[in-house]
Amino acid sequence: MSAKARILIPTLAAILITDILTKRWALAALGGGERIELFGGLVPLTLAFNKGAAFSIHFGDASRWIFLALSLVALWVLAALYRAAQPGDRLRVWAVSLIMAGALGNLVDRVRWSHGVVDFIGPIDLGFMLWPVFNVADMAITCGGVLLVISLWQEGREAKGTARSPSTAPEGQ
Repeated sequence: MSAKARILIPTLAAILITDILTKRWALAALGGGERIELFGGLVPLTLAFNKGAAFSIHFGDASRWIFLALSLVALWVLAALYRAAQPGDRLRVWAVSLIMAGALGNLVDRVRWSHGVVDFIGPIDLGFMLWPVFNVADMAITCGGVLLVISLWQEGREAKGTARSPSTAPEGQ
C-alpha cells in the first residue's frame, strides 16, 4: 500500500463510519424534537435536515439533485488532487482525504434521504453570531479545507523562495 493510501483509506473509513453512526444516533435520540445540551449548554445537539449546502444555501426543490451532482464533481476534482499529490506531501494528502470523506458522508445522505443531509451539532452561539447546525462530515470538510489552504500557501511560499534564490549557473551563461 502506498504512503498516500495509508492516509486516505483509514481516514475515509474512520470519518464515514463515525459520520454514519453519529447521524443514526441523532435520528434516534433527537428525532422527536429533543435537544441535548453538552458542556453546560455551549454545544447543543439538535436534529436538522439540510437540503442545501453549507450555511443552508439551497436552490429550492432542485437542491438535492444540484448538490448531489456538485458533490460528484467535487469528488472527481479531489480524486485528481489526490493523484497529483506527491507521496511526501502528507499535509495535502490529509487535507484531500478529510474533504473526500466529508463529501462522501454528506453524499450518502443526499442519496438516501429526500429531506436532506442530517445535521445535529448546534446551533452554537458564538456571541456575535449563531453558528449553524452541522455534522461530523462537515467538520471533516472544514478541517480538510483549512489544511488544504495551508498546504497551498506553503507551496506558494516555497515556489516564491525558489524563484528568488540566485541562479547557480556560472556567470556569462
